Amino acid sequence: MSNSTNTRAPLHVVLLAVPPVLELDLTGALTVFRFANSLDGRTPQPYRVTVASGGASRTLSGDCGLEMRAAFHFSEIRDPIDTLIVVGGEEAADASPLNASLRHWLAARDGQVRRMASVCTGAFVLAKAGLLDGRKAATHWAYSDRLRSSHSQIKVDPEAIWVRDGDRYTSAGVTAGIDLCLALVEEDLGSALALRIARQMVVFLKRTGGQRQFSVALAAEVPASRTFVALRAWIAENLGNSLTVEQLASQMAMSPRNFSRVFRIETGITPAHYIRRARVEAARTLLEQTRRTMEDIAACCGFNSAEVMRRSFLEVVGVPPASYRSGFETGPLQAR
Repeated sequence: MSNSTNTRAPLHVVLLAVPPVLELDLTGALTVFRFANSLDGRTPQPYRVTVASGGASRTLSGDCGLEMRAAFHFSEIRDPIDTLIVVGGEEAADASPLNASLRHWLAARDGQVRRMASVCTGAFVLAKAGLLDGRKAATHWAYSDRLRSSHSQIKVDPEAIWVRDGDRYTSAGVTAGIDLCLALVEEDLGSALALRIARQMVVFLKRTGGQRQFSVALAAEVPASRTFVALRAWIAENLGNSLTVEQLASQMAMSPRNFSRVFRIETGITPAHYIRRARVEAARTLLEQTRRTMEDIAACCGFNSAEVMRRSFLEVVGVPPASYRSGFETGPLQAR
């Protein structure tokens, strides 16, 4: 590392919290930069982090009941900002306009900061300030339809963990804000430090932008009854088999036609769709925890080939298997 890099001034990161905030949305992001400073080992430390209130005072009320106090009110910040990250709570997503002074302050930062970002409903704050117009953006899945309907000029991705469009970064809620901040650190200081931080925080080492917010177990609707609970377990244990509708129907002592109809009513998806996603979910686990080859994983999970697995993985997860694996600390070779 060059001397100029070692002696550069810390990057000023401002976490702008618009109360009430979900505490983890704020503290998760804050912790990433705190560990970046403690694990990087350089002098001066790579980041100077400021928590600023976007409310009427420095007081930050939390959705979970905590009351915090920011070091600054946004209007008191005078130093140049490298990265501005907006964190909002449930009220940020309502239809009320943004406070005029905050809106003007944010608009004035456009073009002055290197990066603007948001966690969860912080995207609504940027949107109300006109800072996401014409851009791709993400927010928590529960608010994506509201963001799309209230700001039609924004290209909302309802499933992505986080999205980058130029110098704008937006993420889904809670732990996705940690993923976003790890990506920012990786962009600034390299993947090795980002991986060390993730290990220290005991989180996924890197969930890249574009990944879906749900695993297959979460994405399938909760069954209306317990009819298929045992079948789901059986499917998970037999993914290496062909698992045709006829086989599944026989397992349930139902006709194939009636089975398909009831399964879709109970789960919200077709049997074929569920099985494909279950195979992808099993592949995700093996990619995270083992160093088995793509061909071996594909065969184990019931895919006809590694290429078929790659296409299915890309459609369901949003990134190819090799990229997904690169974000994890894999287990021993051939670990089962």
